[in-house]
Amino acid sequence: MPHTREIRDNGRVNEADQHTTETLDERPTRGNRLYPRVTSFRSRRGSLTDPQQQSWDRRWPELGKEVGDEPLDVDAWFGRSAPLVLEIGSGTGTAAVAMAQAEPNIDLIAVEVYKPGIAQTLQAVERTYDSDTPVTNLRILRGDAVEVLEKMLTSESLTGVRVFFPDPWPKARHHKRRLLQAPTFALIADRLKPGGVLHVATDHADYAEAIAEVGDAEPRLARFSGVPPISLERPVTKFEDKAHQVGSAINEFVWGKIGA
Repeated sequence: MPHTREIRDNGRVNEADQHTTETLDERPTRGNRLYPRVTSFRSRRGSLTDPQQQSWDRRWPELGKEVGDEPLDVDAWFGRSAPLVLEIGSGTGTAAVAMAQAEPNIDLIAVEVYKPGIAQTLQAVERTYDSDTPVTNLRILRGDAVEVLEKMLTSESLTGVRVFFPDPWPKARHHKRRLLQAPTFALIADRLKPGGVLHVATDHADYAEAIAEVGDAEPRLARFSGVPPISLERPVTKFEDKAHQVGSAINEFVWGKIGA
């Protein structure tokens, strides 16, 4: 069972009470070859504080890219060849920065849509530069994670995928927006190397049941046991701490890619 360490931040940015000035768009996005798809995240605008903007100006050209249609040259971006992990929905970067710092031998790409959250991640990375363990192995993509998986990463290119507290879209009419559905599991399974792992955490009981059912049905994945190729120890965010306080159970799942 994965372990957690308590580290507080501003919570996940895709939580329902996050302020937004945009309305939900029920129309499909550009879609993909798997299925016509609506976005699995709430689109929102957000202005940056002056310190956030300054950090963005300093670090985004080096550490960030917008999601696009061209495959990533991962080795060139990181300046080395190393096991690659993708974190989907990195929020303000608490888990991404802490886990990258704890595993300097792993390269981590964090995917997020909310610019202020990304700016806070960049600030957190900068703060590590004055420590004994500066984070140099984290990069950020801004945009839709499914497009990243489809268009920017190749088959069997990932050692791990992390999805921590994805938006549960609790209303039944919005379940189609949930990220972790069968086509996404299939896509993740394809992108994982044999022996690679998918690590998921959610505090939403109904979504947990759906995730477990669909993940267990993916033929290339099996519940993981043994020594994982990446750390399963993750920090506890402020959002998760609140879930604990109100008695919400945290469900964690780890699947491994069959064929190692």
